[in-house]
Amino acid sequence: MTLKLKAIKPSTKIYIAGHKGMVGAAVWRTLEAKGYTHLIGKKSHELDLTNQNLVNRFFEEEAPEIVIDAAARVGGILANQNYPYQFLMQNLQIQNNLIDAAHQNNVRKFIFLGSSCIYPKFAKQPLKESYLLTDTLEPTNEWYAIAKIAGVKACEAIRKEYQKDFLSLMPTNLYGYHDNFDMETSHVLPAMLRKFHEAKINNNAPVELWGNGEPMREFLFVDDLAEAVVFALENKLSSHLYNVGTGKDVTIKALAETIQKIVGHTGSIIWDASKPNGTPRKLMDVSKLKAAGWTYTTALEAGIQKTYQWFLEHIDSVKEVKL
Repeated sequence: MTLKLKAIKPSTKIYIAGHKGMVGAAVWRTLEAKGYTHLIGKKSHELDLTNQNLVNRFFEEEAPEIVIDAAARVGGILANQNYPYQFLMQNLQIQNNLIDAAHQNNVRKFIFLGSSCIYPKFAKQPLKESYLLTDTLEPTNEWYAIAKIAGVKACEAIRKEYQKDFLSLMPTNLYGYHDNFDMETSHVLPAMLRKFHEAKINNNAPVELWGNGEPMREFLFVDDLAEAVVFALENKLSSHLYNVGTGKDVTIKALAETIQKIVGHTGSIIWDASKPNGTPRKLMDVSKLKAAGWTYTTALEAGIQKTYQWFLEHIDSVKEVKL
């Protein structure tokens, strides 16, 4: 059940933490397109979200009415393995500072964005919100997951103790405009897209990919997540936690073949089975948010085509792309 929030106006002051990242930028674009005129964003050099005093001062001075937390240190399997302490501590610092400052300064609504990696590695599929904390996590990204779980529970605790409208949205694997295409720190879809592109311009050289291609993954176009955020912003939802995704998954092998086709690479694909696969399957149960009134609109192939076109248009300036 949802209730429309009549008090939210186009002039409502909305702070988007992480507004220059892939998710934050999509939320900003979507809100602007829907007529919201009082959006606040601070770049990392303007506001260090790991510094509690600076965050508190910002909230006291700006007094945002709504906060959307899209700020996080993110990365793929390799980055999580190499920097466990940073992934745990920096994400805890960022979200704790934002959540507590929002609480102390009487922010009307707080939307915390997390990840499907909060759920146990071998949880029954599809993943329901109720599966949280029922088993062990995937070791390759547990540091990030533990931080995000803490954020979910903090929002739940504030909601329970103070009856404030703090809630969490857990998106599945995201991709789209402003993604990170760095080979060492990016997620699987943008990393593949770049690999196939580079191989294509290098005489269609073979592309080597991690694992055996058997794991299954779900992917959501980032602009669809932004629409879900706006839906959560404009409605009073009855629960503290909602999955956001398509409810459909594909094998990594099928994903690779789809990207290969869209990019136009005609070389071979080599699977390195000595490298980790990660979680065997990670499909979200999105029935809870669907019942509340929201569902995705962008099909996977269409979303990848949009992302590749954006990549080509920004190839000289896109984050960490060094061709």
